[in-house]
Amino acid sequence: MSHNVSPAASPFDETHDELRASIRAFVDREIVPHVHEWDETTFPDAIVRRMGELGFLGLSVPEEYGGQGGDYFTNIVLAEEIARGGSGGLLMGLSVHTDMVMPPILQFGTEEQKQRYVRAGVEGREMFCLGITEPDAGSDVAGTKTRAVRDGDGWVINGSKTYITNGTRASMIMLVTKTDPDAGHDGFTIFLVPMDTPGVTVERKLDKMGMHASDTALIAFQDVRVGADAVLGEVGNGFKQIMWELQAERTIAAAGVTAYAQYAFDKTVEYAKERETFGRPLGKHQAIRHKIAQMATELTAARDIVYATARSYAAGEYDVRRISMCKLYATQTADRVADECVQIHGGAGYMAEYDVSRVYRDVRLYRIGAGADEIMLDVIGKSFV
Repeated sequence: MSHNVSPAASPFDETHDELRASIRAFVDREIVPHVHEWDETTFPDAIVRRMGELGFLGLSVPEEYGGQGGDYFTNIVLAEEIARGGSGGLLMGLSVHTDMVMPPILQFGTEEQKQRYVRAGVEGREMFCLGITEPDAGSDVAGTKTRAVRDGDGWVINGSKTYITNGTRASMIMLVTKTDPDAGHDGFTIFLVPMDTPGVTVERKLDKMGMHASDTALIAFQDVRVGADAVLGEVGNGFKQIMWELQAERTIAAAGVTAYAQYAFDKTVEYAKERETFGRPLGKHQAIRHKIAQMATELTAARDIVYATARSYAAGEYDVRRISMCKLYATQTADRVADECVQIHGGAGYMAEYDVSRVYRDVRLYRIGAGADEIMLDVIGKSFV
């Protein structure tokens, strides 16, 4: 049961509601029973292939590339329903694949790149990863040190990327490189690099505080040779392309984390009804009722700003201030809600067998990835002064 308060201006119509029901049935049947297992082992590639077969990986992708041709809000529905399944790691892995890698290929790629990668990604035959963060460059994308140097008709790439979601399972990495160190923001180029290219090495799978269902890797690139056909868009245009990508990533992250916090909230309300303390249900104590009221209010506000931002983005507006506010508020709200959910569960909330402990560990990443809180605050602040 979900305790959502319906927003006054939902962006969804009957088609979205039907899609939601279809995804929800799939999630309940094929994801929910395995959530605890996947937190120990990471989610299997088979679930990605299954989602591809059902058409869930290309909801907004044009039909000529194997997608469903839906609108942007279909992506929001998918993020919310996967989050409701309770696996933050699966949500993260899928979001990178469907909302961070494939959209830039569709936006900037050649016809050959779209046919080669988008179709395979939509069908779930392959998964992709995004290579931005480096050991010495994260939020500061301009600090990227991975270099791509022209060599005849192609390029040679050297460097490393870290904290790469899907890094151990991906067939291709969308790689941010520096091609002209003296050109500032015009010195970046993005390459689509198959992970089986000689010189690409997954150095190790990284252990994380949360998101255990998702694999994360440190990847090295040593004299990796790629052809000119590996360039995404134009040489030197990579910084603009990745900034474009980040706006969509931040919006979808806000939608997913809000739904994931709602999942924890729903679990907590049910627990508060069932758990008895001092002779009555936990939820009958005023202190707990007030916590629930506060969380419900903040979740409703977060969902409203997510939907308003999604409508703006879907209408073609590129409102960086609004997107940054949305990402900041939604992720901080989810973090507070997850913390309160653990508190209401008491000792049980600290136990791995209770879902709220997993949510607590998982949601913390959202205040770091896709632009840390501090970066979002600076972007918002600069837009005023």
